[in-house]
Amino acid sequence: MHIQYTDNPFQPVNELKWLFFDLNSYFASVEQQENPALRGKPVAVVPMMTDSTCAIAASYEAKAFGVKTGTRIYDAKKMCPSLICVLAKHDLYVRYHNRIMTELEQHTPVTKIWSVDEAACMLFKNERAPHQAYELAIRIKDGFRRNIGEAITCSIGIAPNAYLAKVATEMEKPDGLVILEPGKYANRLFSLKLMDLPGINHGMMRRLDMAGIHSIKQFWYLPPKQARLIWGSVGGERLWYRLHGYDIPDLETQRRMVGHSRVLDPQLRMPDKAYAISRQLTLKAAARLRRYQLCGRCFALSVRSVHQQRWGAEQRLAPTQDNLAFVGALSELWQAMLTNLQATPLKSVSVAIYDLCEPGQLTLDLFAEPVDADKDKKVTLAMDRINQKFGAGTVQVGCSPETTAGFVGTKISFTRIPDEEEFRE
Repeated sequence: MHIQYTDNPFQPVNELKWLFFDLNSYFASVEQQENPALRGKPVAVVPMMTDSTCAIAASYEAKAFGVKTGTRIYDAKKMCPSLICVLAKHDLYVRYHNRIMTELEQHTPVTKIWSVDEAACMLFKNERAPHQAYELAIRIKDGFRRNIGEAITCSIGIAPNAYLAKVATEMEKPDGLVILEPGKYANRLFSLKLMDLPGINHGMMRRLDMAGIHSIKQFWYLPPKQARLIWGSVGGERLWYRLHGYDIPDLETQRRMVGHSRVLDPQLRMPDKAYAISRQLTLKAAARLRRYQLCGRCFALSVRSVHQQRWGAEQRLAPTQDNLAFVGALSELWQAMLTNLQATPLKSVSVAIYDLCEPGQLTLDLFAEPVDADKDKKVTLAMDRINQKFGAGTVQVGCSPETTAGFVGTKISFTRIPDEEEFRE
């Protein structure tokens, strides 16, 4: 989709229209809510209990020592000797997310969920005056304290568009409330750094630096077409308009792939045990595909060894959503990987199913080798029904090794919130 901006395609929004909601140190806060003994203490949430891993979340008490997302635990413990490491519980964070969204809906409709800890809400007409928007935000915060828990706090931003409202949530943390009124917020933006703006990363900073743009104020006064030239795409122009209060709609995206990856527990890094984990990841990806009512035409496997060697390959398939077809593709690719890497212990594995299509869009290959697809489909659907009735893992392809987290593959990412049922598949 290509958007052409004319001289004045949109008008700046002249009222408060959006509320953006951002939970503070979400994973760590949930752990502190579940275990009161952790409250007020430095906490790091980790994917496994080893000093070689990195923190995937840190409480504000840990952040005060410099510990943040991505900090290696070995280094984090030097920064903060009293750091408490807690194993990540993605199923728990999804349950809390669903409770939190339900509570938010009691106060105002959720227009878009951005991530497990962020959501945007378009305000009703009778909520757009500054005092009305402020009172709504206070009601939301009070609702969380009463119905979710005192350790779960959020920062709320209110602005003419969702982008500015998100920027506002970063201005006061934790438990902040910032309102950017139309025509009155430019100076507040000018006090921020360019990297504080969503959509500007280190690579874009280099482009801006080469263009002589070193501050938000300089970017603010650029012609919008110049922003497009710096970005090399319409993205720069869209950001410029949003910064100036225009409510530019988001571009629609389509699902391109389903997949799972996992950093392996130390006891599961030899190829035979790593294969069992990879098979479970494959089955979970196939289950998601069926839930989305899609078929896949390509299966990919990639691995990383403990010596940082990388290997990856893919296999084309007849369009399918069946377990046995994907497990068969995994088996062939795994043998090819073993030939290349020998018996090297593996640190991480990743599987992906892509080139997706709806069953009604299938065009069968006239020259394809005949297979008993109907039989495979019946086996897969029978497995689904048994597991749904009697619990995950009642019947499965092969044995599933025990993991520290207790489940394989399902985890929260920046772009995806798993359904609760995924933890039971």
